[in-house]
Amino acid sequence: MSLHPKLHAITERIVQRSAASRAAYLAGIDASLRDGPFRSRLSCGNLAHGFAACGPTDKSRLRGGVTPNLGIVTAYNDMLSAHQPFEHYPEILRETARSLGATAQVAGGVPAMCDGVTQGRGGMELSLFSRDVIAQSTAIGLSHDMFDSTVYLGVCDKIVPGLLIGALAFGHLPAIFLPAGPMTPGIPNKQKAEVRERYAAGLATREELLEAEAASYHGVGTCTFYGTANSNQTLLEAMGVQLPGASFVNPETPLRDALTRHAAVRALEITALGDDFRPLGRLIDERAIVNAVVTLMATGGSTNHTIHWIAVARAAGIVLTWDDMDQLSQLVPLLARVYPNGEADVNRFAAAGGTAFVFRELMDAGLMHGDLVTVAEGGMRQYTQDPALREGALTWVDGIAESADREVVRGVAEPFEAQGGLRLLRGNLGRSLIKLSAVKPQYRSIEAPAVVVDAPQVLNKLHAAGLLPQDFVAVVRYQGPRANGMPELHSLAPLLGLLQNQGRRVALVTDGRLSGASGKFPAAIHMTPEASRGGPLGRVREGDIIRLDGEAGTLEVLVDAAEWAAREQAPNTAPAAHDLGRNLFAMNRRLVGPADQGAISISCGPAAADGDIWNYDAEYELGHDAAAALAPHEAKDA
Repeated sequence: MSLHPKLHAITERIVQRSAASRAAYLAGIDASLRDGPFRSRLSCGNLAHGFAACGPTDKSRLRGGVTPNLGIVTAYNDMLSAHQPFEHYPEILRETARSLGATAQVAGGVPAMCDGVTQGRGGMELSLFSRDVIAQSTAIGLSHDMFDSTVYLGVCDKIVPGLLIGALAFGHLPAIFLPAGPMTPGIPNKQKAEVRERYAAGLATREELLEAEAASYHGVGTCTFYGTANSNQTLLEAMGVQLPGASFVNPETPLRDALTRHAAVRALEITALGDDFRPLGRLIDERAIVNAVVTLMATGGSTNHTIHWIAVARAAGIVLTWDDMDQLSQLVPLLARVYPNGEADVNRFAAAGGTAFVFRELMDAGLMHGDLVTVAEGGMRQYTQDPALREGALTWVDGIAESADREVVRGVAEPFEAQGGLRLLRGNLGRSLIKLSAVKPQYRSIEAPAVVVDAPQVLNKLHAAGLLPQDFVAVVRYQGPRANGMPELHSLAPLLGLLQNQGRRVALVTDGRLSGASGKFPAAIHMTPEASRGGPLGRVREGDIIRLDGEAGTLEVLVDAAEWAAREQAPNTAPAAHDLGRNLFAMNRRLVGPADQGAISISCGPAAADGDIWNYDAEYELGHDAAAALAPHEAKDA
């Protein structure tokens, strides 16, 4: 089917807006390729250092420079369940490369922190910035110029976006992303959430809570809810840079190992030394970015990607905005109900049809670009197939034609909702986002007094003291990127969910983030400009009436305009966090850009002709705001 005209128009607008920066990025790729196979540029001393630790066979091949060398960037650590399976991937990749007459080396490791471990703790203030550190760490690993192709081992939260940003800085190299797969099902997510809410109400003991959590997070692999980690995987497939159907194959299975081996084969087949060269920077174009956003909306994925994919797009010279995301969400129907947008886990989603079913439905409806060049031999249409082992050999078979579980996944003709899972909110408090797919329709609007706090822990204390109104909007400010690194505020979810269950009307408004696992109550998040930049959130006072309407896309404080204009910014009263390395990120907090431009604290992407949107750090130090930075582009769109 031909492309939907609205999807075509949105894509073309992004192409036009990005013309100068994308051209500069592609010129950089061409410049990097100009001198031919990369190891040939190295001096004898450089090259000898690069293969000194290799065995005789690998050393001989690297000396010759005529066979491809595969660079492995890994986020392995054995504390995190999602990344523990990567321990043995490098040896599988090396053995596969050797069998093909090639070589493979671990280029470097990147940090991988878990928001599940740091939720509500001081360490969460390092979380968002870890993405940029991962991008820089990736670049350091690849800076030796020893590699003809790359593979990336990463799954969770900031790790995949960071790897993508780093890989796009070396966009002249082919790249394939390798997941570890989800852990097998534990206790149902609904049961876990119920125990959390009972604990928040003082009706469950810590021992009961820990038992429920341990029964949920019980083994190797990715957490099974559809949060940021698993959203990462579907978006990678939607852009064609991960093997088709690779996302939700469980660890430590023959199919998982076969996919890992085939990733090495494909990465070595698509180098500049062969006749099927597929550099990452050309694969990830405006169409690929749109596919990722479409998939995010169709599956009700993590709100964190409204920040991360803007940064990823920028790294490829592409200017993506929240307005683009909002318009795509209004165009694309919601096809999946996976926790927190439903009760199923990702294992059940995969069994019901998974990515292959969703992608075929979207492409057949003209709601997804099907003409991308991908790392798979068969292009985007291969992503409508599932991997399988037949007599020990890896192959792909057509995905199911009908949903195997209509409570979990449906076709375009009968979606769960006509629109996707996200909405952009506008009003006199600024701009923010709400994940509507996680909120039942009867809770999507509220008008209630504000309860204003500068630290999430204060809200819990107010509840314990019985000081919260019957209905209220919790305004949690000074949680943005510049204030404290924009931590996730998932620790508030059990309390607010509990109060809503009691028949009270509650909502959250914040310049912080909310976990990809959060939902149920209306939450206006990523408020921009943030309070620490002088944003209007700092002028809200206790008892102000706030009206939030998710369906209409509005958020405003109902205060007389003259009084509102005369108000001064309230100071940040949050106590200083325990350090836990926070001091090392002072420069990141000082230089970080706003959430709606990716909350980037490093320089990434080329300098465009109208360079303010790409090199805005100094501008923002002088109070430059997001609206002004985007004005030239919005004018072009008009």
